[in-house]
Amino acid sequence: MQIRADQLEAHLARSLAPLYAIHGDEPLLALEAADAVRAAARRKGCEEREVLVAERSFDWSRLSHAGASQSLFGGAKIIELRVPSGRPGTDGAAALTAYCSRLDPGNVTLVSLPRLDRAAQASAWFRALADAGTVVEIWPVERARLPEWIGARLARNGQRAAREALEFLADRVEGNLLAAHQEIAKLALLLPAGELAFADVETAVANVARYDAFDAGAALLGADLPRYARVLDGLRGEGVAPNHVLWAVAEDLRAALRIRAGLAAGRALDALLRENRVWGARQAAMRAASRRYAPAALERALARAAHVDRAIKGVGAGEPWDLLLALGLELIGGSQRKTG
Repeated sequence: MQIRADQLEAHLARSLAPLYAIHGDEPLLALEAADAVRAAARRKGCEEREVLVAERSFDWSRLSHAGASQSLFGGAKIIELRVPSGRPGTDGAAALTAYCSRLDPGNVTLVSLPRLDRAAQASAWFRALADAGTVVEIWPVERARLPEWIGARLARNGQRAAREALEFLADRVEGNLLAAHQEIAKLALLLPAGELAFADVETAVANVARYDAFDAGAALLGADLPRYARVLDGLRGEGVAPNHVLWAVAEDLRAALRIRAGLAAGRALDALLRENRVWGARQAAMRAASRRYAPAALERALARAAHVDRAIKGVGAGEPWDLLLALGLELIGGSQRKTG
């Protein structure tokens, strides 16, 4: 069984599985999901907790021993297995499969993993986890959903804010939910319950946004020029090399161009997305880009990307970051003029 993190609370209110496997790349949400499972297990009567960390040279027989042994007081317990690499290896895969085949229904096992790729999720050991219990998938909160997420978190503290304030908060904490959690907690301490004034929020909240190079490509595909500029500015301030950003942007542009060509040939969009390895949150942006940007516009953007590349290598004129911004201005601005 597989569920999303936002479905876990309702699931635990109905039942408690003997095993939970949590995987994802958003630390705050993974931590909260694990805490929710632990709390439900304690309510069931699991009074003890045994933690195993499967790092290099880990003795996998410890997992079977943990599952077979009783707690000090003879009751049920929580058995936590953390696999930081997400790769248990041959011995670990065999141990996990065998462990799942003889789970003690009185205990609750919690397996924590990083984000797993499709090959890992198709492996026998991961399928054994899913068959024996419940897999909880952790996905980052997309920028479009972030104001709503922040609003829900503020509501837990008895606070609320207008859309303008929520958008402001989202801009400040994008890509860094741990920092977002801290800022929301700070607002609860500094400001009273009820409606939060924008000026008070602006004064209290620090700018802790964190981006990666793929955020620039996503903003470009989504024709969100203000966000594209913010991402470039944030990456530049963090000391990210412009060639990394250029690579991510160019990859998205080339994928969009291939998808447009495939659509023109009568192929299905879903198949083209899979073929170009466009997964998760990027799919929505790529779907929109496939409708918004004409092939000629994408080709011009790639020509500008080549200009940026020459500037980075010192054989072309211009400042790379300024040229990256100009690329976005031309591509997004051109599409908005045509649709406006």
